[in-house]
Amino acid sequence: MQLRVPPLGESITEATISRWLKREGDAVNAGETLVELETDKITVEVPALKGGVLTTRARAEGDVVKVGEVLGEFDESAAGSAVPAAIGAAPSTISHPSSVISHPSSAIADVRAAPSAVRLAAESGTDLSQVAGTGRGGVISKPDVMAAMSAPAPAPVAAAAAIGLSPTAIARPVGERETREKMTTRRKRIAENLLQAQHATAHLTTFNEIDLSAIMALRDRMKEKVEKEHGVKLSFMPFFARAACLALRAFPTVNAQIDGETIIFKHYVNLGIAVASEGGLVVPNVKDADRKGTLDTARAIMALATKARDGKLTMDDLTGGSFTITNGGVFGSLLSTPIINYPQVAILGLHKTQDRPVAVNGQVVIRPMMYVALSYDHRIVDGQQAVLFLVKLKELMEDPATMLID
Repeated sequence: MQLRVPPLGESITEATISRWLKREGDAVNAGETLVELETDKITVEVPALKGGVLTTRARAEGDVVKVGEVLGEFDESAAGSAVPAAIGAAPSTISHPSSVISHPSSAIADVRAAPSAVRLAAESGTDLSQVAGTGRGGVISKPDVMAAMSAPAPAPVAAAAAIGLSPTAIARPVGERETREKMTTRRKRIAENLLQAQHATAHLTTFNEIDLSAIMALRDRMKEKVEKEHGVKLSFMPFFARAACLALRAFPTVNAQIDGETIIFKHYVNLGIAVASEGGLVVPNVKDADRKGTLDTARAIMALATKARDGKLTMDDLTGGSFTITNGGVFGSLLSTPIINYPQVAILGLHKTQDRPVAVNGQVVIRPMMYVALSYDHRIVDGQQAVLFLVKLKELMEDPATMLID
């Protein structure tokens, strides 16, 4: 049976083979993932529909493939050789996926590891041969891999991890001054979309600053109670999300969209939250964020962030957004001009909170201040609307009680 690239979603015609999870000759159970494909938006897992053996891998990791193309050959008649997937069964000897890390010829090729440990090792670039197993008979578990990941890494490896590269990406022959790596499908699409936003819009940015004293005091007072009673870790983002929705209600053009010579006014807010994932920036959407309270918004953001980190975002999560918030402050950015998430017409940029001297009632005081930026499409959003949007956001964040009655 031929293994082919499945439909990938609306308007998506190609993907990159990010990694094979099975080698030629491996026995596979029904439902097990054979290969992962990376599109510009999501990672698609291609499973075995029946038990059998993967006989041929026709395309290699890094290859760009189109919908319907042959990925490999699968022999269902060999289903009897597949290992039964019994609940609670002890993990068997599992080989590394080819994308984990290459081993010296003297290294042991196979190790005993739980499937969850193998997957996590592949995703994080952890060498399973260097992980001590604490399970029965020395089997490596997922917590063992997590412990190895948290251990101090050599400087070059730590530096690579900090910018989202796998440890193998920095391995190179001594004396080589440059390496070349093909762009992934997602990175190419990100580049194309950013260029389109710059070329297809009248891009402009306006700024303001917010005193976060009141929000910080409210969060500090409520966070333990909220986490204990509702299981939600209260960050600043849900407050900004709520304030943004109220500001969009006051200035609906900022939440609109251009379709030719028509302006589409949206009477809902599908709020995009930019998330940095291993494969690049993604913007999942909190659907109908304007109808959610602060806690429900916090839950939705946490769920999307988890799905983004685990590579489980769906097309529905990533489409239909009407307005976006991006937070460069988590990386230390003090000020930036975010690029509009086209075809939306505006994006709100948050930045690092920094104690600064400000004048309050004629006195110089130290307050936790944050610069905020609104980039907008000047074709339909006037400068006055953009400025007043940020003023409204500032008023709401500096007096959060008004969000309860607005």
